[in-house]
Amino acid sequence: MSQHLRELIKVVRSARTAQEEREVITKELAAIRTACAQEENDFRPRNVAKMLYIHMLGYNTQFGQMECLKLIVSPHYSDKRIGYLGLMILLDEKQEVLMLVTNSLKNDLNHFNQFVVGLALCALGNIASQSIARDTAAEVEKQLSSSNPYIRKKAALCALRILRKVPELVEYFLPRIKNLLSDKNHGVLIATLSLMIELSKTDNNGTILQHFRKLTPTLLRTMRQLTQSGFAPEYDVAGITDPFLQVKLLRLLGILGASDPTTSDQMNDILAQVATNTDSMRNVGNSILYECVQTIMSIESENGLRILAVNILGRFLMNRDNNSRYVALNTLCKVVGIEPEAVQRHRNMIVDCLKDPDISIRRRSLELIYALVNATNVRNLVRELISFLLVADIEFRPDLTARLCALTEQYAPHKRWQVDTILKIMSIAGNYVPDEVCSNLIALIASTKDLQTYAAHKMYLALTKDISQQAMVQVGVWCIGEFGDLLTNSTSPVEDAKEFVKVSETDVLIFSLEY
Repeated sequence: MSQHLRELIKVVRSARTAQEEREVITKELAAIRTACAQEENDFRPRNVAKMLYIHMLGYNTQFGQMECLKLIVSPHYSDKRIGYLGLMILLDEKQEVLMLVTNSLKNDLNHFNQFVVGLALCALGNIASQSIARDTAAEVEKQLSSSNPYIRKKAALCALRILRKVPELVEYFLPRIKNLLSDKNHGVLIATLSLMIELSKTDNNGTILQHFRKLTPTLLRTMRQLTQSGFAPEYDVAGITDPFLQVKLLRLLGILGASDPTTSDQMNDILAQVATNTDSMRNVGNSILYECVQTIMSIESENGLRILAVNILGRFLMNRDNNSRYVALNTLCKVVGIEPEAVQRHRNMIVDCLKDPDISIRRRSLELIYALVNATNVRNLVRELISFLLVADIEFRPDLTARLCALTEQYAPHKRWQVDTILKIMSIAGNYVPDEVCSNLIALIASTKDLQTYAAHKMYLALTKDISQQAMVQVGVWCIGEFGDLLTNSTSPVEDAKEFVKVSETDVLIFSLEY
């Protein structure tokens, strides 16, 4: 007889080296193999439990698969529980030995004990192969009508696995869903909604979605009951009634309302109610608000409702919790193309996120700012991005520099501002400026006569201060070489120079020799 599981765990934890642990495991596996060969039925549950622990440590316990099957056919619930647990951990749907358990599964699905039925449904939901799904679909469908909510809940989740493996069996389960949506048990409702969401996502011809859209009034009635109901201790989480069920409902409504104005119109009132009445002081409420925003943006909602959704995300940006702020930035990146004006109102808070110590928040805020830049705000946002470039980590600089140059070229209000801004970027991060930016700037100066004198003086002044930035040197040397004669003008057209710059031919020659 081998030792108890608790004793094995104690010995393994006390091992000082990996070698010592391997010796303990090898010795114990040898004892288990002997017990299996001698058909020691009294100790089989204990041996399987120890094999599960050893499997968790990363050792091979494949020989224990048949022991699991022997426990499953046992009439005792305690044996079945260990057997099914071992089945789900030691086997997967690709194992041929799994076919031997099909008959036991069908028998247990019709067992008088609800917990035995629950074990069989749980195992099916985790490891059912395509063939097993086909063989047991009728039994699972039957359990959807069980009088026990514990079994109905597990059957709905099991049906989810079956339909993933065999989508054509949807006709078995579709008629049952309407009755399940009227269930009073929240666990059954959540499982049913999960099943509906999966079916909606995999619906290729739209027939299932059309069927589910007819159930929209039932879904909205359930959602309204949740938002208007009083305190329910069984489902209350931080003062909110069953946020898990609310999130599932909102997610399904978002799928049903997408590209369907009629269904979307039915949802507008309840979505507005959820968005305005849900407490945003706790993460529980924020999770519902986030899902509500996702739903509003995915359906054909009213313009006012979309603005309300963007404002909710704006409130998230003021939250001290980094997760909430990241979620807000990430979602705003997705909706900025839908409601750009509404997102623009939160521009200052988005820019402030560039100062956040969390690198992921800085990265998402940068992506959002890039999307916000347009011809109206290009001066302000580019100035903010240049300020960030001065203190940005090295990993940000290549992409930030390239994006800044692209935005400057795309939205420049006039050519002189473009030259000034590109030169400013080059003076800060010239080694990261793409080659095409240098070529574009040279082409702009060459084709714009009014800029040539200005650019020559500007480049000359910049190079006298710093020649460490490759892009600036490249453009500056070309500009001075091409328009060097313009440097000898009596005064500099550079408006921000502290004093007029007088450059002689000798100065240019000395500069060329020195640098």
